Amino acid sequence: MLAFVRKATAAVVCLGVLASGASADATDRLAEAVRFRTVSPQDPADFDPAPFLAFHAFLEEEFPATHETLQRETVAGYSLLYTWVGSDPALPPVILAAHQDVVPVVPGSLARWSEPPFGGVVTDGYIWGRGTLDDKVGVLGLLEAVESLVRSGFEPRRTFYLAFGHDEEIGGDAGAASITALLAARGVRAWFSLDEGLAIVEGVGGVEGAMATVGVAEKGFLTLEITATAVGGHSSMPPRRTAIGKLARAVTRLEARPMPAHLGGRSGELLEALSVQLPWPQRFSISQRWLFALPLERALSRDPVTNALIRTTTAVTMVRGGVKENVLPSEASAVVNFRVHPQDTAAEVIAHVREVLGPDFEIAVLTSNEASPVSSTESTGYAVLTEAIAEFAPEVPIVPALVVGGTDSKHYGQIAEDAYRFSPLWFSPEDRQRIHGIDERISVAFYRRVPLFFQDLIRRASAASSEGPSR
Repeated sequence: MLAFVRKATAAVVCLGVLASGASADATDRLAEAVRFRTVSPQDPADFDPAPFLAFHAFLEEEFPATHETLQRETVAGYSLLYTWVGSDPALPPVILAAHQDVVPVVPGSLARWSEPPFGGVVTDGYIWGRGTLDDKVGVLGLLEAVESLVRSGFEPRRTFYLAFGHDEEIGGDAGAASITALLAARGVRAWFSLDEGLAIVEGVGGVEGAMATVGVAEKGFLTLEITATAVGGHSSMPPRRTAIGKLARAVTRLEARPMPAHLGGRSGELLEALSVQLPWPQRFSISQRWLFALPLERALSRDPVTNALIRTTTAVTMVRGGVKENVLPSEASAVVNFRVHPQDTAAEVIAHVREVLGPDFEIAVLTSNEASPVSSTESTGYAVLTEAIAEFAPEVPIVPALVVGGTDSKHYGQIAEDAYRFSPLWFSPEDRQRIHGIDERISVAFYRRVPLFFQDLIRRASAASSEGPSR
């Protein structure tokens, strides 16, 4: 990766572009942005609005040309929507998205951080802290790009919206959903939207080297609570099956019988795209998966990364039952989170759970979002995006992929012809563990190139025709 950064940075300097892009000041601005504790807590009652309002003031002060030229609106109290009006109203707009909020720091983990998670420390060639990867890097990177373009006198042909939600980490149901509703009420239909979700990654799915993965769809989100009941009482005279024992068997059954894998359809198309980067034996197995379906499914299922690409996943995340060591609980429950594959529906997952568990358990739906539609890889918008990625990361293959987590694209995609998910970041296997984890950080050298990607993308999207193959 370091060789790539040196090579690409040298090329940028030769083109005379770096001076108009990110600089040491940009590094300082991202570091300062980290210091605003814009946390999305799981319990809305714990939400603290003050850091968000202070962050908004900081952005206005640090990006004056942007705020003088673009219209900024506050949506749902704390989300931000910037409108950069283009000269040709006939061209459909583009939505460029990121989110302001970050996840909390896990209690008890603070001592394991090399630098304070909200310290915004710049040392050893890195900017450290929450948001450097997810996703203040997107907010600041976009604003750095726009500020530079505005100062250079650039005027876009098409309108661009910068959408910065404030609650993506808990679903975006207030921020991105409200921005989407506002734009829909104004009759906005975007050419495409671009949000976080995937990036340039190393060591995924057995691929040697790096790939630029572009999310063309994302999984749905379904959470069920499974409850088992039994006779309570004193622990000295337990029944043959206690509530906790019954629940344990239910969890074991669910993990032993996951949802069926998908090797055909859209999932097969994504596997085909991935297989181009694999050694010949794996590539051949995927191309002939009608013949090698069973061993191929077994091989893909063994790796959590590839398993998540081919099926709806099952994850038991919370368990509750019992209040005292010598008291039998009358009920015990487990919270099970399913990431729903685009070829499945929430109703099919619930039916599968009922079939696996039988009639002796109560099943309650806590949250439910269907998987997104699959965006086109043949559109002009996809071509514009991949051209910008190819300029940003020469010689790195670009493949369409499935986002196994959730992003605000599930909202913006409702008003966009296509919704894509890509951040101009480079992740090693170690780096991926830092997202939502300990020692989140970004290389200073690499971050200085992030605004350059967005500058190039905006220029390309502004100049391009929206005509092209449709889905």
